[in-house]
Amino acid sequence: MNKELMEALDILEKEKEISKETLFEAIENSLITACKNHFGKSDNVKVEIDRETCDFLCYAEKVVVEEVEDECLQISLPDAREIKSNAVLGSIINVEIKSKEFGRIATQNAKNVILQKIREEERSVIYNQYFEKEKDIVTGIVQRYIGRNISINLGKADGILNDSEQVKGEVFKPTERIKVYILEVKNTPKGPRILVSRTHPELVKRLFEAEVTEIKDGTVEIMSIAREAGSRTKMAVRSNNPNVDAVGACVGLNGARVNSIVEELRGEKIDIINWDENPGNLIQNALSPAKIVNVFADPDEKTAKVVVPDYQLSLAIGKEGQNARLAARLTGYKIDIKSETQAKDAPGFRYEDYMDEYDEYDEYDEEYEEEDSTEYEEGLSEDEYEESEPELTE
Repeated sequence: MNKELMEALDILEKEKEISKETLFEAIENSLITACKNHFGKSDNVKVEIDRETCDFLCYAEKVVVEEVEDECLQISLPDAREIKSNAVLGSIINVEIKSKEFGRIATQNAKNVILQKIREEERSVIYNQYFEKEKDIVTGIVQRYIGRNISINLGKADGILNDSEQVKGEVFKPTERIKVYILEVKNTPKGPRILVSRTHPELVKRLFEAEVTEIKDGTVEIMSIAREAGSRTKMAVRSNNPNVDAVGACVGLNGARVNSIVEELRGEKIDIINWDENPGNLIQNALSPAKIVNVFADPDEKTAKVVVPDYQLSLAIGKEGQNARLAARLTGYKIDIKSETQAKDAPGFRYEDYMDEYDEYDEYDEEYEEEDSTEYEEGLSEDEYEESEPELTE
């Protein structure tokens, strides 16, 4: 039993997470490469390794001939009978190759083949490990600034936090632990290239999934999320259990759950609202904390006209239009907001603009239809009939 080789394979499998079968294949290929470098040919070379004991055998298949023309492929009958007593001309004999006979160059090449295979497998293992975490959050340690980008140690690999994925105003110190969202994992010749983000809306979503048990088990569902990184996030949630308050579950006792996420996001404000299938109610919730008078939503055009009290207009729009902008992203509607004073003279912002006056007075018209027809038939002229027709007012 080759104990040294077995121990080495066990260590590699444990530390590098490379399967023993892959390592056995690498050793077999390295021995074949060494034979090729030593003898010039390796087409007839075979390597067998016992997976249990790690004992290996390297041999060449040679044809028994009377006169040897190629020592790599042929063997004379007398030499063949020394190995196998019943050998005959034309038969194939397995001739053992002693690996100790390989030269220094052949041995070095064999070693390089094994090391190269180990490096390739190590990169593949790391790539697969982080590819599974793509679109998820991980905790990393800030290493150093590379220009405007930041190198983040994610454990077995480093991630790159590009300048475009950084929150304005956030400054990190080396060795600081932060949570990042894995945007993309690319496989390159130098190993996996991992791109991470601190601005992606999914970062907030994943943080809530990790913090709120009800979201993790599916009781509460995050329906939509809109974010302006570093400033404010709006999130719409709904409960699949009538006994569970979706917003309350996300906020937690005394705001414990949401405060831990706000702390991770360095003070970014988070508004949590109830999701509603009715677009009017959803838009009203999304514009909170502003009070809403009327909402006229068009599901086909994905537009909405909103009327707010005069003193609530600036609150509904928000600083630099942020509240209205986030509400529009959250709901998917293009929102037009006007105060009550402005709405009086603006088309589409009043109930009357959406009412059919003829439908409202259908019954009224039917009451006069018979009487008017009679008067007309009794000899009233057309002009007199029009003058006698009652005016309809609201």
